[in-house]
Order: sequence, then structure tokens, then C-alpha cells
Amino acid sequence: MSFKTTGSSASGSIGRLPKSTSRARITAIGSYVPERILTNADLERMVDTSDEWIVQRTGIRERRICAPDQFTSDLCIAAVKDLLARYPVSLDDLDLIIVATHTAELACPSAACLVQGHFGFPRAGALDINATCAGFVYALHLANGMITAGLHRKILIVGADALSKTTDYTDRTTCILFGDGAGAVLVERDDERPGFVAYHGGSDGTGAIHLYRTILSSRLQGRELKADGTVVQNGREVYKFAVTTVPAGVEALLRQTGLTAGDIDRFIPHSANLRILESVCERTGITMDRTLHTIERFGNTSAATIPLALDRGVREGQLKDGDTVLMYGFGGGLVHAGLLWRWSSFDK
Repeated sequence: MSFKTTGSSASGSIGRLPKSTSRARITAIGSYVPERILTNADLERMVDTSDEWIVQRTGIRERRICAPDQFTSDLCIAAVKDLLARYPVSLDDLDLIIVATHTAELACPSAACLVQGHFGFPRAGALDINATCAGFVYALHLANGMITAGLHRKILIVGADALSKTTDYTDRTTCILFGDGAGAVLVERDDERPGFVAYHGGSDGTGAIHLYRTILSSRLQGRELKADGTVVQNGREVYKFAVTTVPAGVEALLRQTGLTAGDIDRFIPHSANLRILESVCERTGITMDRTLHTIERFGNTSAATIPLALDRGVREGQLKDGDTVLMYGFGGGLVHAGLLWRWSSFDK
């Protein structure tokens, strides 16, 4: 599957974007990764692997790892603190907190409730959603819908995972992939400069066996599972899912909006594996030089990869006012979700 690239980028799509019915815009961003760095050289001493083998197959050189007493809610809180330190926003009138994660340290209360409890936001509801590595995009989609419908005006979204807590460090096929991190965005009502343009998503539960982590049950689709609570992944099948589903989803978004691959200024896919990203870019016609990711330094941080890459773009000045941004998440479920967003710059 391939798509022709026509037209040019550099914000050339802005005049061709369809009129948005959205009333939601991202107004602030923050991020956090733990201090500890786990390098490929460190992994060489833990399992039968090598830096060359890891880089060749994944593009990953290092990842960040939580301290023993640091968990997903701690990552969320640190990302929100970063947001508040960088932008002059008030969260006292926050309506809702959504945390996208599948590694919350407690089944109940939610990580979102722990965030609310830490900051004491007086009016905010709180919920977690589990759409694994597509969770941040799903959360943006939900926030846009609720704000545009008039149900809320200000929603805090955090994509966070502490995958080191669920990684089997004797399994060389998975332990090389995963790291920890969090990214937070504030989504507010803005009738004049809404950001949301189009959404496409879906799921294939028949592929659940290819990427899972047990909690209460040790059976799935009639099969006995590895029941120690660590992530189990069939890398070959997940690769096949990603490199077919994501290009098809990108094509659907372009078809919805009448855009071409050349109209996308910045592409932010889930940073699962650099080889997946390269294949997706080749199949969609969105070049790697327009693709933001954090795979080399942070590895696969699940729901955090897209907000971490988004914040990288903000910090490095790679996102310009009016840019057409395409985010696409995919992961365990199997699930996928993509958003086209008209970017509006904020203070920093």
C-alpha cells in the first residue's frame, strides 16, 4: 500500500483544511521522564543482546526508568508540574482530568484521582482510560467531543506509563523496548481557533493475544497466558498490524479532509519502533523529516510517546502556528486512533 505525495508542506494546507466544528484547542503542554537512564550497554549486561542488535532492529539507544518508589501517578504529577511551570494557566476551574495509561499502580483509585488529590483541583472529575499506546489520541478525541458539545470547558489530559514496572528483564525481545514517561496537555474551549479537524480510529480484538498483560485472568481466547503481570508481545504480528492499519487510517483521514500526504506539516505516530515508523512513512508518503518521535532516547513509553514527541516539537520550535499535525496511536487491544489537528501556538 502506498500513497502519492502531492502539494507541499510548510503550512500550505491551512487554506484547504475543511471548516472545523470543533470548539477545542490545546493551550499548554508539559512532560516528564525519570532521571535513571537504561542504556543498551546496560542491557548487554542483563540479557543476551548487543547495542548493534537493538539499534538495528528498533532504533532505540536508551530509555528512562522509574525509581523503585516512583509510579505512573508520580510521572503524571511531574508532567503537570512542568506544564504549570512553563505556562501562565490556572487549573482551579478545571472540569475533568483524563489519564491515558495501562500501568496505573492501583486498580482503584484511578491515577487521575491521585493527580486530582495531589493538586486539589476543586471542581475536577477524574477518570483513567486504557487504550494502551493509542490512549493519548483517544483522550484528545474524548476531550474535543465533550468540550465541543458544551459539557466541559477545560480538560487536563495526561498520557503516562511506567512500563518498567511490567517488563520481564529476562526476555530480550521485550525488555529492550520499554521505558517510562508522561506528557500532559491542557485542552480548552476556543470558539475562534479550534484545533480538531478530523478523527479516524478502530480496534481488532481478535488480535488481543498478540499483545497482553494479565491481571485477574490467565486465559485469553481459549489460551493459557503468561500470568506474571508482565507485558507479552508478538513483535512480528504487532509490526504487521501497525504497517497496514496506520497507513490505511492515514489514507482515511486524508480522504475525509481532501488533503494529501504532502499537506501534513508534522506527523507524530506512536514511537513503538523506528523500523515501524520508517515503514509507515514509506507507505504513506509522509517523509521522516516531518516525523516527530522520541524512540532513540526514551524507547516505547506507550501512552506517553505521542505527548513526549509533541512536547519535543514545541520545545525545539518545530511546530508553527497553522501547521497541520497528524497524530496516530496504535497498540494492544489491538487498537488504533488518529487525529488531524490544526496547531495554534501558545506563549512558549
